[in-house]
Order: sequence, then C-alpha cells, then structure tokens
Amino acid sequence: MTSLLHRLFPCFALFLTSGALHAEDSPQWLTYPGGEGPGKGKKIVLIAADQEYRSEQSMPMMAKILSKHHGFDCTVLFAVNEKGEVDPTMPVYPEKGKEFKEHHIPGLENLASADLVIFFARLLTLPMSEREMIVKYIDSGKPILALRTANHGFHGALPYKINGKQVDWGNEVLGGAFMGHHGRWMQDSTRGNIVPELKDHPILIGVSDIWGNSDVYRTYKEGTSLPAGCTALVWGQPLMGRKPDDAPNKELEPLPVAWFKNWKTSEGKTARVFQSTMGSGTDLESAGLRRLIINAAYWSMEMESAITAERSVDIVGSYKPLKSGFDYKELGVEPKPVSAYK
Repeated sequence: MTSLLHRLFPCFALFLTSGALHAEDSPQWLTYPGGEGPGKGKKIVLIAADQEYRSEQSMPMMAKILSKHHGFDCTVLFAVNEKGEVDPTMPVYPEKGKEFKEHHIPGLENLASADLVIFFARLLTLPMSEREMIVKYIDSGKPILALRTANHGFHGALPYKINGKQVDWGNEVLGGAFMGHHGRWMQDSTRGNIVPELKDHPILIGVSDIWGNSDVYRTYKEGTSLPAGCTALVWGQPLMGRKPDDAPNKELEPLPVAWFKNWKTSEGKTARVFQSTMGSGTDLESAGLRRLIINAAYWSMEMESAITAERSVDIVGSYKPLKSGFDYKELGVEPKPVSAYK
C-alpha cells in the first residue's frame, strides 16, 4: 500500500515523519539495509548535494560499503530539481535574466533518526524548513562528518545561534571553511601524509597510501594554523601533477586535509566532528582515503573499539566516477532520476 502511495503521489514522502513509513518506500532517496557487522542497528545518512565533485556517485558507493561490509543501515539524500531529478547542474548564484531556484533535499526528516550524518554539500540555498532540520541535527550532540565542499556547504548562514551569536558552520562547527585552492585547481593532486605522532589513533588504523587527484584546500590564513581544539591527522602535500607518483610541489607547503574536533551544542552536549577536505569522486577511488573516512565514521559514533585494519573497504559492484568540474556537457553530467544512482 505504501509503495502504491509513493508511486501515485511522489511528494507524499516529503511530509512523512521517519517513523510513519520506511525510507526504502520512497523513490526520492536511496536506502541500503545493513548486513552483519559492528554497525548493525546503527543508521548513517549521507547527503550528496554538490555540483563539482560528483558526490551523487560517491555517496551511494560509500553507503554500499558501509552497509554490506560494516552492517550500517544507510540512507543517501540528494539535492533535486523541480522534476525530482538529482541535478548537480543547478546554479548556486543568480544568473542574469534567469529566475533563481532554491535547492531542495527530499528526506531530511531522516536526520532525526540518524546516528551519524555525512555531509557533502556545496553552496546550497535551501528552504527555511530544510535548513531548520539540518540545524536540529547539528545541535543534537550527534556526530558530524564533513567531506570536501561541505565546509562551504550552505550559501548564507544557517538559522543557528547560541547565546544570541550566529554560529559559523564551516569555521566553528567543522574547524575550517574553504578559503581558496592552495594547490593548483585541476592541475595538482594531493598526497596525504599521516601525522607521525598520531599514527596509532583509531581513525588511522590500517590507513596507508592516501592519494587523490583533487587539490589541497586552504582553510586558515597563511601564518596561522587550525583553530584550537582541532587535531590534524593527515597533511596534504600538493604534487606537481595528477598522478600518484608525481613529485611534490616544493613551492606549496602541506596543509591539513583531515582533522577531528568536538562541537559543543546550545545545551552543552558534545558532538564528535571529523572533516576531510579530500573526497572528490575520483579521490575516493583511493582505498586509503575510504578507510580513513570509514574509520572516522566509527570513531565519531564512539565505536572506535570496533575498528580493525582487516574489515573490507572494497567497492561493492562497479564505480566509475565522472571527472570533477563544471563543464557538465563535456563531462557527461546531467539531471537523472534518483534510481540511476542505486
């Protein structure tokens, strides 16, 4: 009966609470029930809503790994257009002579039942009701994991104040917002070097050979460092090209590309936070980076005792991410139904 309702009334799912119907009954987001594993009974929501780095491909791939190899129930939410299609081509700024359309993420009510949310958004302008659901999660004390563009995931401030002061999502919650491309955009790649003193940290168990063909982001002013309370785990060394064995770019110092911190909510709850400024669709072809992020998911939910170097981070099925960038026609990026990413 519920599936029939969804087919007849696609928007019906948007107004349901997470307990009214199972998310798998909705065609507007994807669900992957967990198998056996340490994550059994835990729910991870992954938000794929950027326009440059192919999160619409990478977040379902990561959800499959987390569900099949680790046992987590996973739900992937997407930014969609007026037709309900996953649409990375939607503008983030008004264009002359064209009506600017807000972005929309169906299924954000799933955040209420999530044990972890993995954010991969970029410069979204969302309806206030959707921003409020995101803020409710951020202020819940539950963990937060942010990838690549998530540190500039929202255009304008979220409706989030503590003691009357506006909260800065990127700099305060995550520990650093995008300040520019430190590496050469679309020219450099990144070699991730583990901080030697932290090699035994749970997030780094079994992690090696981190490389991605996206460039290093700068998140703090030159001559300063990560904010107090942030602990760098991996430093990103820009390389001279886009191959793993390219030489380091000696003119560009390494900068942190993965760190952790805590976030204190309006009620004084403490949430674990992990941010990686690596994470493009092609970056995540690196098994080392996938393991880093999956370990961080365990750690963020205070499940570090379950982290092992042996549990698989292998890709489930095929994964052929399109290249990063905004030349959508050339790259083959176009609006597609949610079902295309299953």
